[in-house]
Amino acid sequence: MTTHRKLVLAGLLFWYIAFSIAMAIAPANREFWMAANILPVVLVIVLTLTHRLFALSTGSYALITIFLTLHTIGVHYTYAQVPFGGWLQQALHFDRNHFDRIVHFSFGFLLTAPFEEWFRLYARARGWLIYYLPVMTVLGLSGFWEILESWAARTFKPDLGLTFLGSQGDVWDAQKDMTSALYGSLLCVALIVVNRTLLERSASAISDPSPPLQEPS
Repeated sequence: MTTHRKLVLAGLLFWYIAFSIAMAIAPANREFWMAANILPVVLVIVLTLTHRLFALSTGSYALITIFLTLHTIGVHYTYAQVPFGGWLQQALHFDRNHFDRIVHFSFGFLLTAPFEEWFRLYARARGWLIYYLPVMTVLGLSGFWEILESWAARTFKPDLGLTFLGSQGDVWDAQKDMTSALYGSLLCVALIVVNRTLLERSASAISDPSPPLQEPS
């Protein structure tokens, strides 16, 4: 591992820890903050312990960090009360705070590339599976999160359960959250395919240039 890569990874880890500590100060709901941070902390620990065994690119770790940052913001305010989402609600006349939709979309858009990289490098996925498996993983994890939210809503006291659920009165909230993640994942896959196609064409043009045109005699 190069010194530059070590510094970048250490910087990303430091950012997440420092930002999480800052967002731990006076959160809107302390119990919600603690419950919603369990899985992200576990993820960071797993990535830290396995970064040599299952090394991902620096870009993938950066994308994961961006998503965790957005999640940390949502957990600090509770998703229904994030100021940016409230501003969007007023500016665009939405019927609710849509910051949770933004984060669900970001989950699909930002984490699909790391999943694709992992399946390609370590699961040896090839062909259409390279693109299918990341999308299905995002969709599956999104569904699992909605199940966890429903368990929490029924287990915790009513006010905390509703805060964790974050449906804001929308009976289709879970389905829309999963759909947002799916759309984000599909968009990321489309960009990966386009980028890979362009790179392959560029490499092909360099390795096999067309012969120069001969002027007619």
